[in-house]
Amino acid sequence: MSVLIVIPARYASTRYPGKPLVTLTGASGVAKSLIRRSWDAAMAVEGVDDVVVATDDDRIADAARGFGAKVVMTASTCANGTERCAEALDNLGGDYDIVVNLQGDAPLTPAWFISDLVARLRAQPQADVATPVLRTQGQMLAALLQDRREGRVGGTTAVFGVDGNALYFSKEVIPFTPGTYGLTDPTPVFHHVGVYAYRPAALRAYARWPQGPLEQLEGLEQLRFLERGVPMLCVEVAAKGREFWELNNPEDVLKIETMLQQMGQP
Repeated sequence: MSVLIVIPARYASTRYPGKPLVTLTGASGVAKSLIRRSWDAAMAVEGVDDVVVATDDDRIADAARGFGAKVVMTASTCANGTERCAEALDNLGGDYDIVVNLQGDAPLTPAWFISDLVARLRAQPQADVATPVLRTQGQMLAALLQDRREGRVGGTTAVFGVDGNALYFSKEVIPFTPGTYGLTDPTPVFHHVGVYAYRPAALRAYARWPQGPLEQLEGLEQLRFLERGVPMLCVEVAAKGREFWELNNPEDVLKIETMLQQMGQP
């Protein structure tokens, strides 16, 4: 099965304009743009046939081409990364079996998250869409709750049934848990990792549907599938000692730089 990774990136982010071009300094002291680090994360995944940056902005396109990325220009009317992936697929001719959406704000995504996701979709032909989830430890749960207390929209959380299919995703921390946890204690809260794998037919169908009320309220693109009754398989992935965080707010830059340096990422 051929696999395409698309990195959707837009300049006009509501919460953080110009985010893809923000620089992050790693362990080597070298500053690289967020889009470059996301590209590096995609290129580290084995068994992928093609990787492209999909954008509507010439500044992002020029930066991406500058470090050797393949770029697909997409319309400024794309409402989110999934719509941008659908357009990129059509522009490339659509000759792929699985399309992976690695959002451009997740440079800490380990290669095995994506490999595990693709493997699960291959193993379960009845599934059309899949996404990774990571069980939080006490430290990460505390960070999510702190974001909400301080009025920031931080990471997304997911709840799913015994069959692994998503019940809901939210920018609130769900499910509610009154427990207190040590830094490394496992918790019942799962952090949604901003990666998706789609069958091309499901991706094209998504692009034809209008936004639903839950997608609009939460600002979460994946809810369009749930609102249309399309199951989304949640694939639990293992951290293997790695920390994971997305760049959602300017305050996240220092957090991610610290994580890059602790992991020895250049």
